[in-house]
Amino acid sequence: MIDLIASPTQPRLTDAFLRPITYLRISVTDRCNLRCVYCMPEAGLPWIHKSDILSYEEIARIVRAAAQIGVRSIRLTGGEPLIRHGLERLVAMIAATPGIDDIALSTNGLMLADQAQALRNAGLTRVNISLDTLRPDRFEQIARRPGLERVLGGIDAAFAAGLGPVKLNCVVMRGQNDDEVGAFAELTRERAVAVRFIEVMPVEENVAGHRSEYISASEILARIGAIAELRPVDGPPGNGPARYYAFAGAPGSVGVISPLSHDYCDTCNRVRLSADGRLKLCLFGDHFIDLRTPVRSGASDDDLIAIFRGSMYVKPERHHLDVGQTASAMRALSEIGG
Repeated sequence: MIDLIASPTQPRLTDAFLRPITYLRISVTDRCNLRCVYCMPEAGLPWIHKSDILSYEEIARIVRAAAQIGVRSIRLTGGEPLIRHGLERLVAMIAATPGIDDIALSTNGLMLADQAQALRNAGLTRVNISLDTLRPDRFEQIARRPGLERVLGGIDAAFAAGLGPVKLNCVVMRGQNDDEVGAFAELTRERAVAVRFIEVMPVEENVAGHRSEYISASEILARIGAIAELRPVDGPPGNGPARYYAFAGAPGSVGVISPLSHDYCDTCNRVRLSADGRLKLCLFGDHFIDLRTPVRSGASDDDLIAIFRGSMYVKPERHHLDVGQTASAMRALSEIGG
């Protein structure tokens, strides 16, 4: 069927392995107000210079070009996207783009309570919230900052604003928070939340202890299944790679995301735009295409579309990450869930 909403003259974007690319994840900042142990050093990282960060108008231009070749879903990420001032303005720009029908946000939830309704009013569709523990003391150990109550308030605000389905992303680490898997799963009996357990990945900050911390999705499911029977379900709408299950009669669902034990490369439908305008073609790879330079040099939509199409020739078929092997990029876990 010809997509008249996008462009009747532009074929859909497809990579060299015939996977349609319909999903663009956009980092609006590299900065974060937490320092999670699996994500970045406690002292932070060398931040991108402010002048190199794409403006909201530049991001909207790239989204407009992408929408003309079949991108339908946008996810705003960071770092922590809510620390960038006026994010609802970008959401409104994207929501006004013909062809875009889904705008999601990945956040740690610390600042969500104050912004949820404004973001929803601007056109945000749904939200993913990172939460690795339900214990205040352990939250501070993992995130190296306090804030559990603020995150829980952000979850409530997301429900109140209608930002559903609300998804909680929990990175499971043996010896640190794996004893809470059951408590997280029980949340799905209480409200319509999708709790997704993510296999911890080896990045620079944790590669030395990764083998001892790693727990497979199969083991996580076995632990939850010991509480009560889990049945496969379709799960909530979205573009992520989770496999979903539910307890009988539960309003919510349990998901597992398994980048190591069961990768999802065969169905990869996404590319990522970094805060400084690099198009990243695989989360775990080193393939980048510069979009900031052409945008700032006056490139037309057709020029940007040609760059998107050309980038598909270097998008890899799959990643080759394994247990104990370092991912090429920091903050990879914050980028996974859809």
